[in-house]
Amino acid sequence: MFDSKRPKRDLRPALVFLNGDLLAVPIPLEREEVILGRALEAGVRINDIHVSRLHAKITVVQESKQSAPQYVLTDLSSKTGTYLNGQQIFQEVLHNGDKITLGEHILRFELLDEIDREYQHQIRRLLAHDDLTGLLSSRSFFSELRREAARASAEKRPFCVLMMDLDHFKSVNDTYGHLTGSKNLEEVGLCITKTLRTGDVAARFGGEEFAAFLLDAELPQAIVAAERIRSVIESHDFTVIRHGKPADKHRITVSVGIAAFPGDSRDPIELVEMADSALYKAKRLGRNRVCAYKDLTEEEMKKPLPSRYT
Repeated sequence: MFDSKRPKRDLRPALVFLNGDLLAVPIPLEREEVILGRALEAGVRINDIHVSRLHAKITVVQESKQSAPQYVLTDLSSKTGTYLNGQQIFQEVLHNGDKITLGEHILRFELLDEIDREYQHQIRRLLAHDDLTGLLSSRSFFSELRREAARASAEKRPFCVLMMDLDHFKSVNDTYGHLTGSKNLEEVGLCITKTLRTGDVAARFGGEEFAAFLLDAELPQAIVAAERIRSVIESHDFTVIRHGKPADKHRITVSVGIAAFPGDSRDPIELVEMADSALYKAKRLGRNRVCAYKDLTEEEMKKPLPSRYT
């Protein structure tokens, strides 16, 4: 005979992004009122020009200690409206599984238990990180970079963007095979991670390209950090895989380009492009070196970027 008196699950409310930069991110609703919008002070910040600064709010309503709490979604006179399950609303009670549309972003309201919450975090990690190196994916990097640019602008703090590309990495795959190449990319990720400070963010852009941004860093500090990364990679003994087992060691070098906020630009995407231009100069000057965007000539600044470094 089955026991019908099962223990109650510890269900907690959360919003899960179904698209956009924060895809699969679970946002716990832990306060009595949470504002959704584009403003820095919003509890759930949505980077979308179609979302108002203070677009909507979710409030907790509980009639008594014995009654279950209700979660109420209210539009805050937004320009483009708040939609619940496809219908525009002013104020509605949320139910598990409801889909909220703000601008071009869709969020699902969910009541998650501990296993659900851990599952969502694992899914987010798989989507946000590169499988091989464990660093952020390029998509997640841009999402974090935009948030950092907004924070730095509001708090008047500097930061710097690094673009990094391994030198002649195609020859590694050609000489030692793709198993060694994959192992070396993993080792490069570890070299970058152990060299950066806590709080700095690194990503793999795909292939042999990597990126990072350094919090609260002026250009001179970024140059020191970039040189440290370059030196660590240059001196590291990279693994060669023979017959499925580690064998000899070999060396790899890296070229690095730097752009600074706000000196070079206040736009995060432009900063990446500028750091990429500086990286291209480092390649043309002989590789295995660091170049800053501010050192480029006007002619170099106008040159189109190559689609791929060799």
